[in-house]
Amino acid sequence: MVSAAEQLARNISFSTFGKAKELQARIWFTLGALLVYRIGAQIPIPGLDTAQYAMAFQGMKEGILGMWNTFSGGAVERMAIFALNVMPYISASIIVQILSTAVPALERLKKEGETGRKQINQYTRYLTVVLALAQAWGVAVALNNDTMAFEPGPYFMASTVITLVGGTIFLMWLGEQVTARGVGNGISLIIFAGIVAELPNYIVGTWGEVYRGRLEFVAVLAIIGLAAAMVLFVVFIERSQRRLLIQYPKRQQGNRMVGGESSFLPLKVNSAGVIPAIFASSLLMLPQTLAGFNAPATMADGSIDPNAVAQTGWWGDVLTFINAYLGTGQPLHIIVFAALIIFFCFFYTSIVFNPEETAENLRKYGGFIPGYRPGKRTAEHLDYVLTRLTVIGSIYMAAICVLPELLRNQFNGRFYVGGTSLLIVVSVTMDTVSQIQSHLIGHQYEGMIKKSRLGGKKK
Repeated sequence: MVSAAEQLARNISFSTFGKAKELQARIWFTLGALLVYRIGAQIPIPGLDTAQYAMAFQGMKEGILGMWNTFSGGAVERMAIFALNVMPYISASIIVQILSTAVPALERLKKEGETGRKQINQYTRYLTVVLALAQAWGVAVALNNDTMAFEPGPYFMASTVITLVGGTIFLMWLGEQVTARGVGNGISLIIFAGIVAELPNYIVGTWGEVYRGRLEFVAVLAIIGLAAAMVLFVVFIERSQRRLLIQYPKRQQGNRMVGGESSFLPLKVNSAGVIPAIFASSLLMLPQTLAGFNAPATMADGSIDPNAVAQTGWWGDVLTFINAYLGTGQPLHIIVFAALIIFFCFFYTSIVFNPEETAENLRKYGGFIPGYRPGKRTAEHLDYVLTRLTVIGSIYMAAICVLPELLRNQFNGRFYVGGTSLLIVVSVTMDTVSQIQSHLIGHQYEGMIKKSRLGGKKK
């Protein structure tokens, strides 16, 4: 039986979109905000020697800086005013989520509804500023030398910290404005715009490889086909869910019986979202980044700086091991990457979904799962179902993130589709399209109500 909402969704057309003026205004506002973000991602911080920084970045782009550069749309590579992007806000949100399960005061705030949610959001903003200050200070210290800054010193470091922290705070505010006045989640759309902005560079680079004869046209078609298949697979899994039947008993209310309805509790196959992939990538790329920072400096012609001191002793052995075995594409790198993704899938799912709390809420409102007693037995059943779903979801996420690494080795580094980036792009696209569809359905409902003349026919 098709629901009324699904019937309305099928009737959505361009004529319906043309009549939804409020939705059009929201879309234009979202596009304008993303345009402002992309302009800011092109403006470098003051006092930086961009040519010297670009050469230094080439030796560190394989580490965590390369991942942040992808998420920021090339802002890290240019060290733009939005170089930190919204990553401090993402980190702060995750930290607050973890603390809300361990700190009783935050757990009480989470249960207070809208008031508690606003207070938790305020704490998240404060923590975002603290994390942004720490990251900006680290960047300023790393850039404060004769090769990176035109005039190194306290003034350059202070201006760098203020610029980078101000850029993060502005993006946080811009994302909240998009969420409130635009379409979709503003923070997610900012990351989405950064990833998509790098797509033309990848296309031009691939076409250049074909033009020079380094890559066959058949291989390009294979890459496009594999990328399309991965997108379809991600959409299929992200839309998959396990629905648990919830029933509510009938009860006497006055002279009539009410209740007796049934509903569903949807459990997603991938409850953790894209967070485990980000966690695993960041943790695995951190040693590579440290190895890149401690590598000998290169001259403008690409040769090793003769004044650079080579790393010796046990620390030099550690760096050699990291570069040899934990480098991108190495077998140990792929195995550790998959293991970290699976671990963080289970860890983050246990944070975002609490079977005991869900079972208690069902019991409080009179709902129950047929065949299971309310309370402990319901919580055990929810935990059993969620564990099986997480096993499937973790294997799926590990496969999506590891497969591009294998294909990159197969195509000699010319497979530019990253698993984490693909998950973010597809998830944000699905969420935005769903919100646009909801706005159109709401517009159709308003038109139906007006046509029905519920207020009575005017004389």
